[in-house]
Amino acid sequence: MSLLYFGGLAVLVVAGFLLGRNRAAAANRTVSFHSRPNYHGAYVVVSVLLPALLVFAVGVPIAHHIVETRALAVFDPSVLDDELRRGAALRDIVAVASGRHTGDATPALARAAETWSSLRAFTDGLILAAGAVVGLLGVAYGLRVISAGFRARNRVERVVKVVLFACACVAVLTTVGIVFSVLFESIRFFQKVSPLDFLFGLEWSPQTAIRADQVGSSGAFGIAPLVVGTLLITMIAMLVAGPIGLFAAIYLAEYASPRFRAVAKPLLEILAGIPTVVLGFFAALSLAPWLRELGQTLGLNVASESALAAGLVMGMMIIPFVSSLSDDVINAVPQSLRDGSYGMGATKSETIKRVVLPAAFSGIVSAMMLAISRAVGETMIVVMAAGLAANLTFNPLEAVTTFTVQIKTILVGDQEFDSAKTLAAFALGLVLFFFTLTLNVIAMQIVKRYREQYD
Repeated sequence: MSLLYFGGLAVLVVAGFLLGRNRAAAANRTVSFHSRPNYHGAYVVVSVLLPALLVFAVGVPIAHHIVETRALAVFDPSVLDDELRRGAALRDIVAVASGRHTGDATPALARAAETWSSLRAFTDGLILAAGAVVGLLGVAYGLRVISAGFRARNRVERVVKVVLFACACVAVLTTVGIVFSVLFESIRFFQKVSPLDFLFGLEWSPQTAIRADQVGSSGAFGIAPLVVGTLLITMIAMLVAGPIGLFAAIYLAEYASPRFRAVAKPLLEILAGIPTVVLGFFAALSLAPWLRELGQTLGLNVASESALAAGLVMGMMIIPFVSSLSDDVINAVPQSLRDGSYGMGATKSETIKRVVLPAAFSGIVSAMMLAISRAVGETMIVVMAAGLAANLTFNPLEAVTTFTVQIKTILVGDQEFDSAKTLAAFALGLVLFFFTLTLNVIAMQIVKRYREQYD
């Protein structure tokens, strides 16, 4: 039904736009109009879309509620009181009505499915008819108001402004909702575990026993090993991505020919499009064994899952973030600064070191901070290359784990959201949120302090 409804709505929209534009264009030949013909056509589109979308948004939930209620009324009232039985009965009704039910249906289930099918067909037809009626009325109204003095442009731009404002509100409210949902669950966690033990504890073992007399019945929720593991892998990644990405950006912006740049930059940015699970496979199956063999040759004990392997591959992944943004920032430096430096007798390398890079410093810092935030939030590479062991170590040759890996591990499978183990994932998410927020604030302050504005 949805496909048919929106297909018909698209036909009405196109027809309304063409009719409105053509009528306004024909009348505009003899009388000067306030708005261009395209705005009159757009106003007809608005007159069709708004009521038709309102009919769909209001009618579909009401129709579904009526259909489900009438279909479930066939069963015993006790089914309606139990949410689980109600959902199971509704799934069986839909399966029988669509012919996907296996086995013999009971007489009550067959009657419910027949009621569901007949009412669903009736309500779908009613919604389609209502949408068609209001759409045609919208076309008629939009064509009727076309006149020389009608301010179609103002009306259309007002509607566009409202739509843009609504989209901005959705984005903001989504962020606020995510923050508060994580915050409320974190508060529940801190009612079970002391915040001091969580923030400063040296052992992380969220696995709790089923019985109180078993070992580890209380769990250990100190995040120090996770902080160290996250920072260690991020530092290794930035040691790889920072210099390589920045030097690649300098070369592409200042030294490379246009032909080489046109080929090299897209190839470099392909790294950002490689799925992280593929990079994780590369780290686990190729890089980690090679590092272990190299370590044995040098007399070092390298774990099969190490922070070094995860950090190196993660550094490869975030090279495009540094190089692409830094390249754009360097290219944004006015050519007049370079020409002035050359006029003073500076060489190309001196101009880059003393003029271009200082002028682009704030943008380069922003690129680095974005790369760090991306590295902190990475999961799959760490899962496959660094492991799950929460070791409190600064040795890059040993296995470590990070915030995101533990969040993923805790929330896998069926969980009880009353246990400290499950709620710990939300507390980790809250800490990670404040960590990335701090990075963004630092980047904004640096950009604000060192930003250069040129005429």
